[in-house]
Amino acid sequence: MPRAQEELPLFSPTPGEPTGPSSRHRALRPETSLSAGVNAWGEALSADGRSIHTVKAFTGDLRLLARFVGAGQALGAIGTHDLKNFLEWMAEKRGVPCSPKTYARRVTSIKAFFRWLVEGGILSADPAGPVAQQTVLSPLPEVLTRAEVAAVLQAAQDLRRGPKPDARPYTLVGLLLHTGLKKGECLALRLNHIDLESTEGAVVFVRYSEVSRRYKERKLTLDPDWIPAYREYLEQYAPRERLFPWSPRRLEYLLEDLGAMAGFKKHLSFDMCRWTSALIDYQAGLDKDRIRQKLGISRIQWREVGAKLDRLAARAR
Repeated sequence: MPRAQEELPLFSPTPGEPTGPSSRHRALRPETSLSAGVNAWGEALSADGRSIHTVKAFTGDLRLLARFVGAGQALGAIGTHDLKNFLEWMAEKRGVPCSPKTYARRVTSIKAFFRWLVEGGILSADPAGPVAQQTVLSPLPEVLTRAEVAAVLQAAQDLRRGPKPDARPYTLVGLLLHTGLKKGECLALRLNHIDLESTEGAVVFVRYSEVSRRYKERKLTLDPDWIPAYREYLEQYAPRERLFPWSPRRLEYLLEDLGAMAGFKKHLSFDMCRWTSALIDYQAGLDKDRIRQKLGISRIQWREVGAKLDRLAARAR
């Protein structure tokens, strides 16, 4: 399956990466309270384009630390022993379940926060440096084999060429398998996001209305074999604004039905198509950073995604 895509915008720095002196850094001192430092970090994360969910998760982790050591504790008075005691309390003595994935994220939050303070010149030494980073390997996603990709595309073609021609299944699954779009991104597509007349070839623009998520926007080339089915789909359904004007559940059923037609026991889904698309590119040797950009994820997110693609590719050999 063709994998070409166009140049994509650069992504914003990951949390904790130096971005130069800022007013937020300059307002902090070693004697500043932990609570004030966390608030400033949250503002910096938002300014760097982090999503509201990321900001809430990261600052929430630090506020839990503040509950343990004291919200008024000076930034410069927090030592490595305080952080290790906190992590031990959280994992074993707090009395609230803490999954390995949550524990690992909180370690990441703590290390990113204190690294940010050091890079901003607030602290001369990083108390979180000696804290061991935790890596949690979550279960591998379910993907399609190459034979299954061929089978589902053939099933979609059969519907497209059947007694009552229906190009919708091929238009949907062909787009997902080629571009790796997320369900939300697919549902948000408008007709004017598809440009068949571009001088660079047919492209799809992935747009976000939220300013904090604009760094995810990108332009991807479309599979030439997909274009005829798309034109047929427009004639058959005449969508007016949204490319796929149905509920998420209706499209999920469509994919499940298509998978059943292809003889799958597994349930074909948006997520399965996205991971399959990424794995196809990975196995074809596409540059890893290009895959990351095609998926619209940050460098931090790529750490887990890339590790899973490594394992999926090894399992497929």
